[in-house]
Amino acid sequence: MDQPLRLSQLSHGGGCGCKLAPSVLQQLLSDASLSPPFAQLLVGAETADDAAVWQVDDKTCVIATTDFFMPMVDDPRDFGRIAATNAISDVYAMGGRPIMALAILGMPIDKLPVEMIRQILEGGASICAEAGIPVAGGHSIDAPEPIYGLAVIGLCHPSEVRRNAAAKSGDALILTKGLGIGIYSAAIKKGALPEDAYHEMIASTTLLNRIGPKLAARADVHALTDVTGFGVLGHGLEMARASGLTFDLNLSALPLLSKAAELAEAGFATGASGRNWASYGHDVELPRDLPEWRRKLITDPQTSGGLLVAVAPDRAESLVEEIRAEGYPLAAIIGTAREGPAKIIVS
Repeated sequence: MDQPLRLSQLSHGGGCGCKLAPSVLQQLLSDASLSPPFAQLLVGAETADDAAVWQVDDKTCVIATTDFFMPMVDDPRDFGRIAATNAISDVYAMGGRPIMALAILGMPIDKLPVEMIRQILEGGASICAEAGIPVAGGHSIDAPEPIYGLAVIGLCHPSEVRRNAAAKSGDALILTKGLGIGIYSAAIKKGALPEDAYHEMIASTTLLNRIGPKLAARADVHALTDVTGFGVLGHGLEMARASGLTFDLNLSALPLLSKAAELAEAGFATGASGRNWASYGHDVELPRDLPEWRRKLITDPQTSGGLLVAVAPDRAESLVEEIRAEGYPLAAIIGTAREGPAKIIVS
């Protein structure tokens, strides 16, 4: 009897876990600063931020991003929904509101039926509709592994652009979604993820980070980024480096998906988790007795993860409550920023 076709088995990596390792990306972009300066380019590649920002006039900035990856789940519609949610997140993370998207599609047309590919596109379009934007076009190729994502354009006022480079000493650090998506996807590949955990994962990865513009409109929110393929340590470290600060993270305060710790302790992890640690572990201090599985929770690649928010400390508690009320129940204060070398200390 023929085995059912599994999307996750057609790719060597899935979701944001198939991103290039941070160290490799850093080498590739090492000459980015040599590009001619453009006064209207407010955000480029210099601080590894989430999207590019171009100021059109005194009232308008255009935000542009692209994001795509290979399947981490087997349901084609869910794959499309996750990929679209993840791509749109970059605009929200800059404080913008998306206005349209273009589809990016690479499919092994000799392996996948047209109807399955159509379901991927329909899943992505459904999330774009939820975000209130059209899929206005795109590009497709015949590829050896399935790839889907979006290029997304957004707008915001110049005063509401939020970079990863503006955290201030004393800021509280808030994470809006739970960690463990990469661990769950590793369990999916081995057929070991319980059905209720799968539904939990889909609910998280298809939850739009549409709270981003609301956060950016607040003067007490100083910096934003979304937590994706480099894990909470990697994207936290990007913010710490860009802001020139030390981040202290409280391991026990990190929000986790319900089965994340159990599965991590059982040995489920993606290859990207190890690549992440090899890339930036030299700038992270961990407790000496920290078990390996707990380290993998904080290097775990997040696909369509939450926002990391740097906010004035006296507003942090009330902001967490506001974020939870907006539909992000796992939002939590996970650490603080302070003067010191650009690094992360986990305790």
